[in-house]
Amino acid sequence: MITILKNKAILLVMVSVTLQSCFVAKDYKQPEFVETQNLYRTDNLPTDSISMADVSWKTLFTDSYLNQYIDEGLQNNMDIRIAIQQIAAAEAYLKQGKAGFFPTLTGNASANRSYISGNGQQGAILSSLGVDHIDQFELSGALSWEADIWGKIQSNKRAYQASYLQSVAAHQAVKTQLVSNIATTYYQLLALDAQLAITKETIATRETGVETIKALKDAGQVTQIAVDQNIAQFNNAKSLQIDLETAIFKTENTLSILLGKAPQHFERNTIDLQTIKSDLKLGVPATLLSNRPDVIAAEYNLIQSFELTNVARSNFYPSLKLTASAGFQSLDFDNLFNANSLFANLLGGLSQPIFNQRKIKTQYEVSKAQQEQALLNFKKSLLVAGNEVSNALFAYNAETRKYDFKQKEVEALRNAESNSEELLKNGYANYLDLLTARQSALNAELNVIDSKLQQLLTVVNLYEALGGGWK
Repeated sequence: MITILKNKAILLVMVSVTLQSCFVAKDYKQPEFVETQNLYRTDNLPTDSISMADVSWKTLFTDSYLNQYIDEGLQNNMDIRIAIQQIAAAEAYLKQGKAGFFPTLTGNASANRSYISGNGQQGAILSSLGVDHIDQFELSGALSWEADIWGKIQSNKRAYQASYLQSVAAHQAVKTQLVSNIATTYYQLLALDAQLAITKETIATRETGVETIKALKDAGQVTQIAVDQNIAQFNNAKSLQIDLETAIFKTENTLSILLGKAPQHFERNTIDLQTIKSDLKLGVPATLLSNRPDVIAAEYNLIQSFELTNVARSNFYPSLKLTASAGFQSLDFDNLFNANSLFANLLGGLSQPIFNQRKIKTQYEVSKAQQEQALLNFKKSLLVAGNEVSNALFAYNAETRKYDFKQKEVEALRNAESNSEELLKNGYANYLDLLTARQSALNAELNVIDSKLQQLLTVVNLYEALGGGWK
């Protein structure tokens, strides 16, 4: 009997191995997008595959305070910690997918007592023997294994791998965005500091100007209207100071959240000391496929959908399962571990779905639609990435050119302010000319700082758009 069971088991294994050659799961191939070549919308298409995304943020940013804050943010930021837990969950599923090739083993220990009806045929016989119940004890194990004939288990494993790698890419995307957000917030603080310093200097100048205009009024050179308007301009600058101090306070609180800290003041350098030493290399558009974490995540989502379609397709074909159980079974507990109490069962068979209310076909059609949806999302993520690089590159070039003009504007308006003040003292100019020159000069100085800020931010945006910050 045992020999027959062994021969049948060997036969079933040989059948399963033979059927493995009927593997129906397809292999994933990365789709090709024609749009990739023109993603950056520039006549100077890069030919070098090296991208500034390959540069570490520690190298790109030269401010020691900024680097310190980025490092703290990567350690303590709440979004980063949430993403890490998502990776842990995906890793658990990955381990489950790898275990799909192994058999399942369950143990069973049971004790059963059955009381038999005395009026039944079996009960009447047992009653004549003075027995009113039957005991049965069992200690056994059951083994079950499914042969991966059509690649269903392999595809399921690869789907879990893609899901895990997608969570890793999502974590990298959070890191990229966090580095960008911290740098942006830090630079905004520096710009606000510079604007506040200029505003304070303007307040001191306008306070002196009020005294001067009062003296001119006493000398009969101007009217009270000029005095009142100078006082109004002085108070306007004081109001602007309060607005800037409020903005600084709120921006520091924003930085606190990014660093996972309680609201506090942060030490920092000045905006004049900020430089970007790294070359702004874009790399060929195809590098976005390996550098942009969100694009990487979108492709892994496509791979997962592709493999789940393989799984759905394999459900149309028969499955081969081998089950075996063995153990001890006895009516008397004292004889449970006796050799005569041993038992064994071996079962192998193919099962083929025939009619199941269209569930398998529906599952396959849904998986195909989800795979197409994932493909479109992948394509969209690549187009969005190229659009962001294109915008950031154009904005950087525009801000670089505009900064020079803004500096010349400030120089001209400061000269106009100085000349207007001198002419007014000598009675050759209207006080309105001086007020206009002063306000224009202040606005221009604030704008040139904003232009410097935009220069820095466009570099940060380009770095993020290319996928830098997570390496």
